Amino acid sequence: MGLHARRVAGRVVMGSIALVLLLGGLGFGHVAAWFWLRSYLAGQYVALIFAGVDLVIALLLFLVAFRSSPGLAEVEALAVRRRALESATEALSISALMLRLLEQLLRSRSRQ
Repeated sequence: MGLHARRVAGRVVMGSIALVLLLGGLGFGHVAAWFWLRSYLAGQYVALIFAGVDLVIALLLFLVAFRSSPGLAEVEALAVRRRALESATEALSISALMLRLLEQLLRSRSRQ
């Protein structure tokens, strides 16, 4: 378990660093495109262009994220999980019934 946890921690750290670098790169890309477009258009138009493009990209990503449905593996895993929970509750119910029956038998024997 220690090796797995260490590997996961390393992946989280590297993923976090990559995310920070990606966001920095996107930010600097926006700044560079802003300065380039400012030489051709007025500032308010450049701001509108950036806002529009960013909103369209966000909308597309939003639609893709909510359009994706669970895959076959996820559906099968959920079915296995439900069956396991049902089996566990049935086993607990049977165990509880057996305990009650045993208590009743012990009580009836102690009275005799």
